[in-house]
Amino acid sequence: MNTLFLPASAPGTIETAARILLEGGLVAIPTETVYGLGANGLNAEAVAKIFEAKGRPQDNPLILHISDVSQLPLFCDPVPALAYELAERFWPGPLTLVLKCRENVPKRTTAGLDTVAIRCPDNEITRKIISAAGVPIAAPSGNTSGRPSPTTAQHMVEDMNGKIEAIVDGGSCGIGVESTILDLTVQPPRLLRPGGMPLEPLRELVGEIAVDEALIRPLGEGERPRAPGMKYRHYAPKAPVTVLTGPSDRTAAYIQDHAPSGSGVICFSEYEACFPNCIVRTIGKSTDLLQQAQHVFDALRSFDATEVEVNEIFAQCPPEQGLGLAVANRLKKAAGFHVVALEENA
Repeated sequence: MNTLFLPASAPGTIETAARILLEGGLVAIPTETVYGLGANGLNAEAVAKIFEAKGRPQDNPLILHISDVSQLPLFCDPVPALAYELAERFWPGPLTLVLKCRENVPKRTTAGLDTVAIRCPDNEITRKIISAAGVPIAAPSGNTSGRPSPTTAQHMVEDMNGKIEAIVDGGSCGIGVESTILDLTVQPPRLLRPGGMPLEPLRELVGEIAVDEALIRPLGEGERPRAPGMKYRHYAPKAPVTVLTGPSDRTAAYIQDHAPSGSGVICFSEYEACFPNCIVRTIGKSTDLLQQAQHVFDALRSFDATEVEVNEIFAQCPPEQGLGLAVANRLKKAAGFHVVALEENA
């Protein structure tokens, strides 16, 4: 298959992408979080192609992307007042809501659940494509299943060139980690995935929010994921990852003591010079959570393309506040929850 490369600002990009979607094809779309692999969310056969292209497990639900909050009742029923309050405050933006779905949403999109994950992305070109197509776009992250998510069009080329009809190049993603997923079908509402919308402002509006156990442990056999990214090993490079939590100086010292020469290291920029015998990727200052979110996937991806094979990766982890919760979650998922916790002054 010849994959078209469509610059976001080029004439005809919106119309071409919309046409491909309506014809049942796959289009990589830019969002503020990561690039998505999109299909007509109401076309079960088109949605099935997403799973095939990604090698994605069939029980892993997809997110339905809409262009405006007014479309919520077209695909969800009921739509509680809280959903509209959250949408008014945080949409377009990196917040996905889980609601009961209407019968027009295929089971392929929901992975057989009676709920659907839905959001309005903060990317103008993608919202215009949705409007032009007149259908919602079902789109998981555009990586091969299990690999780090794509935050540039070049990442999409690496994983999907020749497998899909088109890639829309919207530049680098502004946030760099996937959307936050909040389940509104339970009481209290439940956080299913931390992401680009920090938990703290959500709690200011919602009040109590429970945190799903899948954020701290892998789901077991027979447990069904209620949202993307809950069950399987995700975001992982080929080499095994060890995540270090705790004070930055202590995690840096641990890596110095335990990382063999030639190991991969993901660290905060102020510690870059501490690992002269390792292959180092920095993700920003220890205090800059947005920069860490923007660079964590690129750092994880980069170790699969080094000249010398990396056999082991060690990663410093930020505190789990604000965007740090999402960055920490992605690192721990990449590590299969292989975490070394270091205490203050231990």
